[in-house]
Amino acid sequence: MVNLKIDGQEVAVPDGTTVLRAAQSVGVSIPTLCDHKELAPYGGCRMCLVEVEGARTLQPSCTLPASSNMVVLTNTPKVREARKFVLSLIFSERNHFCMYCPVSGGDCELQNSAYDEGMTHWPLQPNWQPFPMDASHEDFVLDNNRCILCRRCIRACGELVGNFTLGVEERGASTLVIADLGIPLGESTCIGCGTCVQVCPTGSLIDRAGVYQGREKDVTRIKTTCVGCNVGCGAEAIVRDNRLVRIEGDWNAPVNEGLLCQIGRFEPMKETRERLVTPLVRKDGALQAATWDEALDVVAGKLKPLAGANGTGIAAVASSRMPAEALHGFEQLFGAKLGSPMVTSLEPQVATPLQANGLDALKAADCVLVAGADLTVQHQVLGFFVKRNLPKGTRLIVVDSVATGLTEIADKALIAPLGAEAQTLAGVAADPAVAKLMAGATKPVIVVGKSVYWEAAVKLAGALNATLVNAQGAANSMAAAMYKLDKPFDPQGRQAVFVALGDAPVSSALAQKIEGAPFIAVQASYVSQVTAMADVVLPVEMWAEQDGHYLNIEGRWQEAHRGINAPADVWANEKVFEALAERVGVTLDGSWDPK
Repeated sequence: MVNLKIDGQEVAVPDGTTVLRAAQSVGVSIPTLCDHKELAPYGGCRMCLVEVEGARTLQPSCTLPASSNMVVLTNTPKVREARKFVLSLIFSERNHFCMYCPVSGGDCELQNSAYDEGMTHWPLQPNWQPFPMDASHEDFVLDNNRCILCRRCIRACGELVGNFTLGVEERGASTLVIADLGIPLGESTCIGCGTCVQVCPTGSLIDRAGVYQGREKDVTRIKTTCVGCNVGCGAEAIVRDNRLVRIEGDWNAPVNEGLLCQIGRFEPMKETRERLVTPLVRKDGALQAATWDEALDVVAGKLKPLAGANGTGIAAVASSRMPAEALHGFEQLFGAKLGSPMVTSLEPQVATPLQANGLDALKAADCVLVAGADLTVQHQVLGFFVKRNLPKGTRLIVVDSVATGLTEIADKALIAPLGAEAQTLAGVAADPAVAKLMAGATKPVIVVGKSVYWEAAVKLAGALNATLVNAQGAANSMAAAMYKLDKPFDPQGRQAVFVALGDAPVSSALAQKIEGAPFIAVQASYVSQVTAMADVVLPVEMWAEQDGHYLNIEGRWQEAHRGINAPADVWANEKVFEALAERVGVTLDGSWDPK
């Protein structure tokens, strides 16, 4: 430990701690602009200058290691004068016209820093030269007029995401943030994760969907869990007036440490499907609005006589985007109580021995083997953990039947012929190049994305003493497998089909499977091809309107919290199952929590 004194306070911190972090640990505020807790110290803005006893000049606290017996002063006249001078220079370099900026009024770190120093005007005239804007990206805009060249966005793109799209061109006051070699963002290698937008301290990078929708003082932040996949990223739903303004990563979430992919951050903001807001019952060949009592009575009247009819009775399938509470109620109703052997989930996955801290192992791995998973398309945050470590020496091996987004950056890529995937993975260590890559690994990780690789991956992980990460399934597929909702869905020959979709997208394969069933009931948030086929439609909450628990790929239970309220006649998924159970004369028992 290191003992030092900051503004008269005795402070003890671990070796290697910077003066800035030491000050923050005891509640001493030092202003910064280029600093971010998830990024490596940079020392670019010079806002965090402090006086150190014995030092000839002011020192940047964000890059200065704390040392024993150091005496630091953070708020002397000399320090405050330097801060004002730094701010004056920053304001003079670009066209920071605050009255027109979407983050003006409390959300801009530059503006707030100026007010904290008592600045009310520009001591130096700004540079009136216009700088280019890039509005080519579908999700966000880059405005170089508001850029302070802190390089947070560039560092986040490389250090956190591993994409290395952003950089700079020109020098001095003419420096510009660019994508790749100066091409428009919308045509660049940008993967649209939006991490750069979230770390930007000014209005230089702005979210198209959330811009001008409310300042920080006008919105409510609700911590929740992303349901885009079963990585289980911690997110914050930013809401105002019962509407979703934007989604951000939760920097304090242990799983993703603030990272989100495009699917988690931006895709939910583009929802265009028609919402179901009232129960529907088919009458005279057409779906017509009905009361909940009427709709539930129709469903219960059809299901009750089929209880225990085995192969000719009921087939029930649920989306594993639902919370564990709903999945448990679904299995209890249709499996345990109504006795159907065909009760499963839409995204069945192979049962797996969950490995605690598997994601921590992936973040620190020195050799990663990815089998049957394109981590640039699905489970993208896992891909971030891999890609960002490649420049540090982590080796990447890809085994797949097709080329993926990781193939071209892998140290070794093996094509597994269709039908021989397991054999290819089982013999992977026999490849001399792969064997050489694996030989020196002390922290190997195997990521599996398809069930055909699973058994071979388990054996290989045992032989290599590697951590196994199962990148299969949807948000709550692990919980669905725990409730035995993991068999292929086959409704053929059943007299009734119950589809609990929730807010999941509908595939044509699902529609084809249930087409022609004598009776179809669908529990869903949105109008779809499947609801159009139904005899009864029950409207339920979508992801942002529900509370519940999710089991992620490393066996970590996490909570999702309601951000907005559902329309008046829309029910929670578990409430529907409870109401149906009451009408068919059964009681749902047991807890959703296996502990």
